[in-house]
Amino acid sequence: MEKLQNDFSVITPHLLKGDKGIRAWFTLKNQEYQRPGQSIAGLNLGFNTSEKKEQVAQNRLALLNSLNVNVDWTAYADQVHSNRIQFVTEGGTYPSTDGLVTRVPGLTLAIQVADCAAVLLWDSENIVIAALHAGWRGAVGNIVPGGINKMKEYGADPSKIKAFVSPCISIKNFEVGREVAEQFPEHFVNYTDFEKPHVNLKNFISHQLLKEGIPDNQIEIREECTIEESENFYSFRREGTRSGRMLALIQIAE
Repeated sequence: MEKLQNDFSVITPHLLKGDKGIRAWFTLKNQEYQRPGQSIAGLNLGFNTSEKKEQVAQNRLALLNSLNVNVDWTAYADQVHSNRIQFVTEGGTYPSTDGLVTRVPGLTLAIQVADCAAVLLWDSENIVIAALHAGWRGAVGNIVPGGINKMKEYGADPSKIKAFVSPCISIKNFEVGREVAEQFPEHFVNYTDFEKPHVNLKNFISHQLLKEGIPDNQIEIREECTIEESENFYSFRREGTRSGRMLALIQIAE
């Protein structure tokens, strides 16, 4: 974990070391952060929460300033648990989209999560990056292979791509109904140790990355569980409508 200049805590992918042309972060809850009038404690960065939009906008501005990221040159996906991916060339919010890809230096891609996985992908040699929102719907809808294929359209080579999978819900806490479990291959579902099926989302995403040709040593899967670590992460399953959102961000440095 890394402290920014205003004491915000973020996770920086270990795999970024040596890739000077790429910047990336995953924000923590930062629960000590509180602005006047804020109803959700911490650095809530999600417009799809019960917080006033002007509060979230101020939180985003504070974070982006601390990262030296241009607020108007940041692209957000208006996430709907789909597998839709867009190639983007400017900042703003892209509707009905859960994945963003770009080759534009200085443009930051942002994904918001609270239990789902954020997947950041980069090919620093061919200068292509992606940010994907992978909950169970996106995962079984192949948003991860789709994101890699979209990167390939713009010159990326899977053998050169590095991947960061953010803290998200663990198999221990990812209880689902059988109708959801059956959409995953059996070896990514535990049907025996719990009363209901439990899905291993992290292992499933890792399997998809490997299957698309990304080398194992270029994949970073964070072990933290968003449900268990309440001090560090928001969790919709734990907090419901009182949950904020973290952001995963990636940028081709100018």
